[in-house]
Amino acid sequence: MDWNRLFVMQEKLDQYIENNQGITGKDLFSEKVLALLVEIGELANETRCFKFWSKKPKSDKEIILAEYVDGLHFMMSLGLDSGYQYETQPIEPVMNTETEQFNLVFEACVLFNQDPSLANYHHMFVTYLQLGKKLGFDEEDIYDAYIEKNGINYERQDHGY
Repeated sequence: MDWNRLFVMQEKLDQYIENNQGITGKDLFSEKVLALLVEIGELANETRCFKFWSKKPKSDKEIILAEYVDGLHFMMSLGLDSGYQYETQPIEPVMNTETEQFNLVFEACVLFNQDPSLANYHHMFVTYLQLGKKLGFDEEDIYDAYIEKNGINYERQDHGY
């Protein structure tokens, strides 16, 4: 996957949002961490993997993928703010349940919030990509969905989102 292209797109979107919202130069690290955690929670809610009390099925794959790339937007934005980018590497599949993997992702995000080092960023990113694999997404799915959602995010900014 061409992560560099996605990071360039994310950087341009971040600049567009900051200019549009009049917040250029503001430190948004805490807001972006919280936004990432909320997006991961929304993703978990669409998978329903933790809802042992409910028989309602998970959402359609397209909805889950859209939520997944929402989280990816904030994860990449945090990396850019910290001077980090993810470099492509093989992602090993995990044997965890979806619920266990979500918990690992949350833990990795909190760890990065507490200590925003390159090692912790990389761990958070890989853990999130492993979750994507666990949810059945390949690189092409993620790439295409990111491109589509990036365009939607510009439209939202242009229409007072």
